[in-house]
Amino acid sequence: MVNERYNKRLSQLELQFEAIISQKNSINQRWNNGMYERYTYPVLTAAHTPLSWRYDLNQKTNPYLMERLGINATFNAGAIELNEKIYLSVRVEGWDRKSFFAIAESENGIDCFKFWDEPMLMPETEDPDINVYDMRLVKHEDGWIYGVFCTERKDPDAPAGDYSRAIAQAGIARTHDLRTWERLPDLKTKSPQQRNVVLHPEFIDGKYAFYTRPQDNFIQAGSGGGIGWGLSEHINPAVIDHEKVIENRAYHTIKEEKNGEGPAPIKTGQGWLHLAHGVRNTAAGLRYVLYLYLSDLAEPWKVIKQPSGYFMAPIEEERFGDVSNVLFSNGWVAKVDGTVYIYYASSDTRMHMATTSIDRLLDYVINTPEDGLRSAASVQTRLALIRSNSEL
Repeated sequence: MVNERYNKRLSQLELQFEAIISQKNSINQRWNNGMYERYTYPVLTAAHTPLSWRYDLNQKTNPYLMERLGINATFNAGAIELNEKIYLSVRVEGWDRKSFFAIAESENGIDCFKFWDEPMLMPETEDPDINVYDMRLVKHEDGWIYGVFCTERKDPDAPAGDYSRAIAQAGIARTHDLRTWERLPDLKTKSPQQRNVVLHPEFIDGKYAFYTRPQDNFIQAGSGGGIGWGLSEHINPAVIDHEKVIENRAYHTIKEEKNGEGPAPIKTGQGWLHLAHGVRNTAAGLRYVLYLYLSDLAEPWKVIKQPSGYFMAPIEEERFGDVSNVLFSNGWVAKVDGTVYIYYASSDTRMHMATTSIDRLLDYVINTPEDGLRSAASVQTRLALIRSNSEL
């Protein structure tokens, strides 16, 4: 009887898992603003992780087929296209709160993502990471694929009994195949902490260039003014001696609390396209949205266009999860035909995707008015649109 019950439950779990990973996706027709197409179903959830990651499948040691090592969330994934497939370096979080990286692949980048058999075992430095997360994948001009991610360690200066204070820095690893990784020393800057660091895909004056997010402590940006920029002579080790803010936070905007670079920017004929996140405070807590800006082609540290407001914000079920009212993206893919796949996480829980094109993104960034930073200026901008339409 025990054997029959076990086999029936295992069969049900396997059927459910196969249905999840083989589910076809489709465009969500309820949301169409002309800028992108959102897809109906998340591309990755905790339920997409293999059963062998969560269950002891030995009937003798797990007769009730209990979930031994549960998965809480799959989110904040880097993205890359290799050999005509899309690969995501996913932040997977267990029930124990520890995050780790795992690669999921898809033939079309829209659905049927499947995790590799085993998660990534990221090599450690001499100062072991307590937690790692939010990897950006970058094909660099030097021939390597780099993974730049947040490494978190307990603050050694935290008062006794305070287990919330942490130090965040940028971990760096490189690979050629996403399977074998070489861990390099963490990025060194003069900022007390670093989050959301992104490697620029090309050399600048023969140097490695980084987008940074300097901040005073683990949560608050403090005196850190926004998205930074710095150059390093080498990658092993990477050391930035001079860091300057190139994309500022601003009062009473979507990025008044914090902002940070998303994935590495996309090179276009009119400049570098950037996807970033902006954070503001509300009575219900922090709200994360995504926004775009364009920087100069020859001098990527110079912002030349930035539309007002957000490009994408959480909707419907995206608004709910472990940390609600949050969209975050650290992965997108520009295909050779100009199509862009945007991979974004909602509420620190699951992964979604949207499709657009470089032409549409450039149109949006170049032709959408900038923020006037005052209510009266905002009304004037809208009146100009209304009156222009009335003349048609």
